[in-house]
Amino acid sequence: MLSLKGVGRAAMKRLLLLSNSTNFGEPFLRHSIGPIRQFLGLAASEALFVPYAAVRVSYSDYAARVRERFAEIGISLASVHEAEDPAEAVEKAAVIVVGGGNTFCLLDRLYRHGLVERIRQRVLHGVPYVGWSAGSNVACPTIKTTNDMPIVEPPSLDALALVPFQINPHYTDATLPNHGGETRAERLLEFVEANPGASVIGLREGTLLRIEGETIELQGDKPARVFRKGQEAAEFAPGASLRRLFEESG
Repeated sequence: MLSLKGVGRAAMKRLLLLSNSTNFGEPFLRHSIGPIRQFLGLAASEALFVPYAAVRVSYSDYAARVRERFAEIGISLASVHEAEDPAEAVEKAAVIVVGGGNTFCLLDRLYRHGLVERIRQRVLHGVPYVGWSAGSNVACPTIKTTNDMPIVEPPSLDALALVPFQINPHYTDATLPNHGGETRAERLLEFVEANPGASVIGLREGTLLRIEGETIELQGDKPARVFRKGQEAAEFAPGASLRRLFEESG
């Protein structure tokens, strides 16, 4: 557990931030839907989906895939791209779900439709937020620790700032044979070197962060790796306390 003290209205915030939607060899959202249902509770019956990270599939097709999976847990899904007024749809949303894809495209469209601050305020006032991959990236102060290419240029790299730390989804320790490029860890060490005071959680596939007010819990079957300037990267198992590392974040 870690403190989110100093980040606006922390006591009211509820977020579920997943590294990925799909584990290798499994159907779309299969490993995620159980934790999502548990997080939202039986009272949740509808949610608003944000498909703006999609690039090579249409928003409608993306929303249909997510809608089908959410129907299995009794939640009806509207998509913000179908709304005449996206801002009004956000204002009325009981749950906000932000899908993965390209983080730059996602943030660009959130700015384009005037939704960055609207989503932020709704979540700060208690509306549950579920995000995976790019949807987890935009919950951070910036999207600077995404793995995606900047195929579009959003007005700013500043994101929703719902948590005081950065996330690197799909974190991996893998190296390619006969490849001399930087590892993921080396790139994240560069980030914290250039951004003193920032913290990055490397979320491996199949893991997630559940945030309830001023606490945060790592769930899944793999540890997370945490990066801070001047410190060795540290591994934390699911359920381990992260408070010491993040008390001063943000």
